[in-house]
This record gives sequence, C-alpha cells and structure tokens, in this order.
Amino acid sequence: MTGEGTNWMTRLRGGLQKTRIQLSTNAGLLGRDLRGYGRNADLLDDLEAALLAADVGGPATADILSSVQSSRRADLMAALSDALIEQLEPKKATEAEDTSGLTPWFQPTVQPSPVQPAGHVVMIIGVNGVGKTTTIAKLGQHYMEHGQSVMFAAGDTFRAAAGAQLEVWGDRLGVPVIQGREGGDPAAVAFDGASSRRARGTDLLLVDTAGRLHNQTNLMQELNKVHRVIGKADAGEPAEVWMVLDAVTGQNGLQQAKKFNEAIPLTGVVVTKLDGTAKGGILIPIVRELGVPIKFIGVGEQAHDLQPFNAHEFVEALLAE
Repeated sequence: MTGEGTNWMTRLRGGLQKTRIQLSTNAGLLGRDLRGYGRNADLLDDLEAALLAADVGGPATADILSSVQSSRRADLMAALSDALIEQLEPKKATEAEDTSGLTPWFQPTVQPSPVQPAGHVVMIIGVNGVGKTTTIAKLGQHYMEHGQSVMFAAGDTFRAAAGAQLEVWGDRLGVPVIQGREGGDPAAVAFDGASSRRARGTDLLLVDTAGRLHNQTNLMQELNKVHRVIGKADAGEPAEVWMVLDAVTGQNGLQQAKKFNEAIPLTGVVVTKLDGTAKGGILIPIVRELGVPIKFIGVGEQAHDLQPFNAHEFVEALLAE
C-alpha cells in the first residue's frame, strides 16, 4: 500500500465518521465481534433502522437485509459489506462474493486510480451552493497530477463570482480559463472552450455551468443548449455530464439530481461534503435511482480530499472500527 493510498484511507475514515457513528448508535454493529453472529430478528431490525437513518432509503435497505439474510458468509459484517458493495457497484456484485469465510470482509486497499473520462469534455452541473466551481478546480488538479493537460470554461456567466473564482483557481494551477462577459450567453463560452480545447489539443476541458433553480425550465433549456453547442464545436462531445451533489442535502439533493437527469442525461455524480453529514448512505440511492456511477467523493476542503470513488474502499472505511 502506498503512502498516498494510506493517507487517503485515513482521510476517508475520518470523513465518514459521522455516518459510522450513526450506524453504531442505531445498530450497535461497530466495536463488536460479529463473526459467526446469527441473523436474529432483533439484530436485523436494528440494522434496518441504522440503514434508514443513514439515508440508504427503503428499497435499498430491504434489498440489503435480504442479501444479509441469504448470504452464505458466516461473518455478518462480511455479509453486510458484500451487500453494500453490491448496491454501490451492481455490475461487480459477483466479484465481492466469497463463500469460504476465510478471507477478510474488506478488499485490500489500493491507491486511487484516475477516472478517465470517455472523451475530452466534461460538463459539470448542479444547483448553486454545492461547490461546483471548487470541485472543478480539484478535478483539474487531480488530472494534472495524473499527467493530463486541462482547461476550464467559466460557463456560469450569471454569477459573476463563479467566473472570478474559476479564474483565480486557473491562475493558481496554471490552467487556461475561457471566460465570457458577465450575463452573457453561457453556450457561447462553452462553444469557445470546446473549440479552443480542440485547437490546442488539450486532454480535458471542464465546463462550469449555472445552477439557478428559481426558474427550473429555463435552466434546463440552457443546459441543453450548452450541451448541443459543445457538440457543434467538437463532434461527439461532451462525452460526460457529471452532477455535483452536496451529501448534506441527502434526499433533497437526490430529487434535484433526478430533475437534472431527466433534462440532460447524466454519466456520473461527484458527491461532496461527506464529512459534514451522518447520512453518507445517500450514495446508495444515488447509484440505484439515477443508474449512473459515483465518479468522485469529497471528504474535506483540501484538494486531495476529493478522490475517485471506490466502493470497496468506501465500505471498508464506513464499517471500520
């Protein structure tokens, strides 16, 4: 295990502390030796209450309990770990199974690997206040550290502070920032950004967008227009549309994400501020109900507190004593 990987797991465990305490308080699962512990009704009731309190949601909680009950694992914690990973990475569920009962319930931790976008342009969307602009800066730094060249497009032209903030981050990181005039057409900025990225041969363009919800119809139309004009400037782009969700908003944030997903199909979600909530289980209904993967998670304010999401690492950190 590398030093960087070790440090990330330490930060991840720290960032999930509130959710872990929530599980411990409601189910008493943590700090107890549950190897070989039977699946009695009282324990399962406590586990159900804990999962619901952590914002896992009713349908997913029912599936998790069913998986725990039917698991051939002798260790309840191993069965719970498998069930959680299955919800977070449904296609990889079979990889988590181990019927021998002899291996640890967690997977060995590895250094986070970069999430490589399918193309060259990623639209970053989400409501105001979730930290889109800061997240873009952190993503930019992440990809630069993994050898990628990066550009930003300040597409939130209606919030002057957003463009100024992104420009400050661009100066700090040495990243070119495509700007437009305040109150101007965000689609024009996105078009210029995509055209410039293509001309320069830059690996990745991250496009900031507005997140006003006071007039949702206009916002969704605007996002669709931005999406279309990027494709006119660079065929096949944007390859990705990632929504930034504040974990503290929980189910409210998920409902917002559903509205965005209806208007412009998402390819991934970035979940921030997991350190500020006891309801980190919200990641499960995000994957389940949106049908898209979690790309990155954030557990603090520092740049390296945003890392690629790994379901095994997440569950290991969540259930650690």
